[in-house]
Amino acid sequence: MSNRRVTVLDYGSGNIHSAVRALERVGAEVTLSSKSADVLNADGLLVPGVGAFAAVMQGLKDVDALRMIGRRVAGGRPVLGICVGLQVLFEEGVEHGVRTEGMGEWPGVVERLDAEVVPHMGWNTVEAPAGSNLFKGIEDERFYFVHSYGVQKWDFDVTQPAMNPPLVTWARHGGPFVAAVENGPLSATQFHPEKSGDAGAALLENWLKGLG
Repeated sequence: MSNRRVTVLDYGSGNIHSAVRALERVGAEVTLSSKSADVLNADGLLVPGVGAFAAVMQGLKDVDALRMIGRRVAGGRPVLGICVGLQVLFEEGVEHGVRTEGMGEWPGVVERLDAEVVPHMGWNTVEAPAGSNLFKGIEDERFYFVHSYGVQKWDFDVTQPAMNPPLVTWARHGGPFVAAVENGPLSATQFHPEKSGDAGAALLENWLKGLG
């Protein structure tokens, strides 16, 4: 199998180099770039995200990433978001009373976790749905989370009977929150695969297998 070509989107987010190393570890040919040709032509695009929702959205806008991500998804080209890279795919984020519009790929609001201890930091199990490709063979593993905000309600209205609803993986910290979503070419995780040891490497490998 030839190496899958993956572009890690370079827009100023903090965990870029660890994501590059993790992908290279599982055999990907990785480019760190925000150039249109690199983003649009890669077999897979990884969108990292660290920090505040509003800052990540602004960073993505600054490199025209919203248009490029939209083009990839519309064309069935795989995209994987990580941490705030998952959060910005939802309708909006609310931090310190400030509402910021997200990409709106999925309905839902990113809000402060309803838990006694925030941030949620450390290893946690997930509840993966049947048929998950990302979690194939690693359903019972633990993954590494670092976040204070998340999507705690999922209300996806399937208006077209032929449409396959997204597969949603949940985790718990205080209450339940969305830990991952798989939706055709668009996937995302709230946890950090690049910080999740062998389990994270296996998840990235599973994603690479689906790149075509």
